Amino acid sequence: MEPLNHIERRAVSALAVIFGLRMFGLFLVLPVLALYADGLPGATPLVVGLALGVYGLTQAIFQIPFGRLSDRFGRKGLITFGLLLFALGSVVSAEAATVPGIIAGRALQGAGAIAAVVLALLADLTREQQRIKATALVGGMIGVAFLTALMGGSVLEGLIGVPGLFYLAAFAALVVMPVLWWGVPTPLHSGNLVYSRRRGDWSRVFSNRHLLRLDFGVFVQHLSLMALFVAVPPALVEVLGLGSPDHWRVYVPVLVTSVVAMLPLLLLSMRSGKSYTAFRVALSLMLVSAALLAWAAGQGWGLVGGLVIFFTGFNLLEALLPSLVSRVAPSQLKGTALGVYNTCQFAGVFVDWHSG
Repeated sequence: MEPLNHIERRAVSALAVIFGLRMFGLFLVLPVLALYADGLPGATPLVVGLALGVYGLTQAIFQIPFGRLSDRFGRKGLITFGLLLFALGSVVSAEAATVPGIIAGRALQGAGAIAAVVLALLADLTREQQRIKATALVGGMIGVAFLTALMGGSVLEGLIGVPGLFYLAAFAALVVMPVLWWGVPTPLHSGNLVYSRRRGDWSRVFSNRHLLRLDFGVFVQHLSLMALFVAVPPALVEVLGLGSPDHWRVYVPVLVTSVVAMLPLLLLSMRSGKSYTAFRVALSLMLVSAALLAWAAGQGWGLVGGLVIFFTGFNLLEALLPSLVSRVAPSQLKGTALGVYNTCQFAGVFVDWHSG
């Protein structure tokens, strides 16, 4: 299997740091935000839930505009603007004395919707045969950020409080900007150089059956993830007798095991060029996990086994889907196509919160 070249290694490592630190700042507050917001003036179950979910709503709204603008004006400027919005939203949340104030800050955080632009820049800087590997490496950094924040959020909250966590998130967003401008190579053929102004070309993103299938796939994938995190925490208490502070004792080994199980499938798909076969395997794993969790979630082995199978399929899809979108999308519309893709992803997050 051909290795990444020098430019690809620089791009992957720098973009992984940028995405990972930003997501670390976001995930830090997840274990503690609901309890903190519940003690503020104006707290009701609905508005506390909105404080958690509004980030996904504004992410869904702004992914396409950010992706579209990056096709026209270039990637790095849009990523910088998105990081500034995220930092501003973090400061607003830190200073908020009411739940509506936190909602406003979280909405601003989500408005910095850079996921599609980062993936488009990654696609600009990597060869087609290396994109699954590159996406998997960036996704791996997000996984590390998630695990670190999940374990560290509660500890840090006891030291600096939830406002301190928001300030730390703002700092993380600002500190990666030099990495973006001096660490990420500038592509020879970026979105702004091949941008298409024709409306008919733009509509090709919404009429491509392959893209729509992938968009629907990521919507269902993240809808399933959020549904899982609604159902599983009570099950961990009831079935395994674990209190909320100890849930990481299940999540960490489950996630590590699922990554180890996923890697051979991912490497096999890259070597054989059978990405769509791996895509179908990942979907099958998620269906099997749903059946196992429905049938045997009342027993410890069924609950843990179902989670391992679910996250094996989920992580495989996380590595495959963005690279498949960038492969199928017209070269001059990669940012737009990935914007639609990420809109569907965050729509799945928000729809599950709203229906819950």
